[in-house]
Amino acid sequence: MTDESTARDASAAGGGASTGAARRLDGTTAVVTGASSGIGDATARALAARGASVVAIARRADRLDALVKEIAADGGTALALPVDVTDADRLREAVDTAAGAFGHDRIDILVNNAGIMLLGPAATASLEDWRHMVDLNLTALLTATHAALPHLLRAAETGPRQVADLVNVSSIAGRVARLGSNVYNATKFGVGAFSESLRQEFARRHLRVALIEPGAVDTELRDHLRPEIQEAQAQRFAGVKVLEARDIADAIEYMVTRPRHVAINELMVRPTAQEA
Repeated sequence: MTDESTARDASAAGGGASTGAARRLDGTTAVVTGASSGIGDATARALAARGASVVAIARRADRLDALVKEIAADGGTALALPVDVTDADRLREAVDTAAGAFGHDRIDILVNNAGIMLLGPAATASLEDWRHMVDLNLTALLTATHAALPHLLRAAETGPRQVADLVNVSSIAGRVARLGSNVYNATKFGVGAFSESLRQEFARRHLRVALIEPGAVDTELRDHLRPEIQEAQAQRFAGVKVLEARDIADAIEYMVTRPRHVAINELMVRPTAQEA
């Protein structure tokens, strides 16, 4: 959590020590997928700094181990679970392991962050790339959510906050379709529709379902693009100061630390200079 966002919280509630205490996450379990880099890494750190015990899920064990050690060095608690989230059986096992990892037998926060962005013309696209985006951006998110729902609902009923949070990381590509984004748009529009339906279903049970839609963020997503697409993206955002991963982590932290009766269901965050 940045000093700026801490000050923002205090100002919004009129300051005072009770404000910080009310927005702590002590005694909670938070699960973050795609935690080995970018937004997932930054979110795991932010939630741990608020007092949550964090379970970090991603493929790259070395990155997760480093993350967990750094969180511990800062006084936090975290567990690394190296898992390919497209492996449905292993992902379900990881979610169940996370629920019992810290003796809470529940998951208070799930951040579905794992994803990939492969852009380009449909006429020259690889069907394998399309399938990979669907598997990672949509199917894995559905699997993690399905596995976590009983644990999240238990947290809403018996957890210290009496509320649980499911945060799905989408994109502005889930709001506006653009030439060359085709299947990426399809997956992110799907995440938005799924999230809104879940929100309606679980609102009265105090499971808050939130959708966050980042604009241009400096993460490893763009590293997966073909060179010519990377060049086109560089030209599109020339002169624009893009977001950093911690900017989105700050927004997620804000969403999950609201009072029980407040739900931030949808939040779009773009660089100030991003036009579309």
